[in-house]
Amino acid sequence: MKGQFDPVSLEIHWSRLVAVADEAATTLLRTAFSPIIRESNDFATCLMNARGETVAECSGGIPAFAGLLGRACRAILQRIPADAWQDGDCVFTNHPWIGTGHLPDIAVIAPIFHRGALVGFSGSVAHTTDIGGSMSPENCELYEEGVCIPPLHLYRAGVRSEAMLELFLANVRQPDLVLGDLEAQVTANRVCQERAVAFLDDSGLADLVDLSATIQAMSERAMRDAIAEVPDGVYRSAVDLDGFENEPVHVECAVTVTGDGMAVDYAGSSPQLARPINCTLNYTQAYSIYPIKCMLDPHTRRNEGSYRPIAITAPEGSILSAKFPAAVAARHLSGHVLSCAIYQAMAEALPGKVLADSGGAPAMRAQIGGVDDRGDRYSVLLFASAGMGASAQGDGLSTTAFPTNSGAGSIEVLEAVSPLLFRSKSFRADSGGAGRHRGGLGQTVEIENLARTPARFIIVGDRERNPAQGLLGGAPGAPAAARMEDGPALRLKARGALPPGSALRLDFAGGGGFGDPAGRDPAAIAQDVAQGLVSEAAATRDYPHRALEEA
Repeated sequence: MKGQFDPVSLEIHWSRLVAVADEAATTLLRTAFSPIIRESNDFATCLMNARGETVAECSGGIPAFAGLLGRACRAILQRIPADAWQDGDCVFTNHPWIGTGHLPDIAVIAPIFHRGALVGFSGSVAHTTDIGGSMSPENCELYEEGVCIPPLHLYRAGVRSEAMLELFLANVRQPDLVLGDLEAQVTANRVCQERAVAFLDDSGLADLVDLSATIQAMSERAMRDAIAEVPDGVYRSAVDLDGFENEPVHVECAVTVTGDGMAVDYAGSSPQLARPINCTLNYTQAYSIYPIKCMLDPHTRRNEGSYRPIAITAPEGSILSAKFPAAVAARHLSGHVLSCAIYQAMAEALPGKVLADSGGAPAMRAQIGGVDDRGDRYSVLLFASAGMGASAQGDGLSTTAFPTNSGAGSIEVLEAVSPLLFRSKSFRADSGGAGRHRGGLGQTVEIENLARTPARFIIVGDRERNPAQGLLGGAPGAPAAARMEDGPALRLKARGALPPGSALRLDFAGGGGFGDPAGRDPAAIAQDVAQGLVSEAAATRDYPHRALEEA
């Protein structure tokens, strides 16, 4: 029964289940082949109950992905019912309308049996180094973006499906890396299974039914209590993004708070485009709930209960609930900005709990690949971070990812797996928006092609014409930009060739400021100038009260 767990044993059990998910995450990090997982943190692992609801989610990785794994597992259970699973099964899929919203992310789900009964599922998701196709900004349909895998058995009763795997790997550019990462996920799932069974044996529990219900109820109660403290009402905002030349993107957001429940509706947002920046509803839900969790209940451990008090809706056929087979490769260019829309809507009601727009919402990505001088293919996806928005608590963090949790990792590793040289990687002075609290700085990255053959590059970004906005009087951050060495500016949704010896320069956006710049402490301004974060000219322009105070 739910009441059987006293507070001490419940805390011990809950902590151990989180440790199970974390050990699976550590396993994935240590066994993965590609830098995207090992260095850029683009993964998640979790433990689910027999209904496919998350019970414990890993502490690292991308938090929104963990919530998506539960949705993926439940969608798979509709196709493969509980009584059809066998010990040793492993099902994988990258279907955007089932998993995390685009093809490069592969979800792997495996059953957990204890004393012959199905008691739960282990889940992992990771961004693979290549999935065929292209993330080109010119894509119009999903078919151009790579291999789409419906839920299929990668392993059936412990036997790997070699024929299916051969077909899949024949359609990707780096099959060894892809297979290595896929097997790393399988291993992570296996560790989660083994540790979950060991937990049940040690605790004397036959299954996870009562424990998962108790844990989820506590997380749900914590979220409901936090929502109940927000005044009832409808809070609105609108955010504009660059989109494409003649196709800008508009996001309308209405947050309705009623008692201990919250609903976020995106009616009025742009229709889906024949471009790869559409979101599936799964992705929209995940990247709406996560910033709400950060805003209202940042400390309670996440699981399915955390998400139940929040309803997310978007019109079918809109850019935030696109219909199959919409192109979705760069869905983050629309989905990441939902945190900005929600925080702008809630700024007046909850000024102490929101962030100004982050420069990485949405994040700029650059993929550079080709053939090195040995004749081997390479592909590097740069996850460098922009500046976070400022808040009532202080300045925004510089070069820090939000609302995702993926970062660039070690540039030495990226150089080791490609013929690329990072000439520079430095803070971008004056990029943080002015305010009582300054926005976080973006960064400038210069990448040179050392190979004797041209490299191909694809840039997918935004914030070129619509920088990260400030809140409550704060100024916007600097916009993002890109250019070839000694060449003209590039659009932030572009593809091209990087000749041997040439370099690509990427300027990542700064975060928005928070509060009236006239309220900033002159000592903080002077420190910014002394550290080279803000130039003397920008300080004089943005903080005219500084000179008066010093006089």
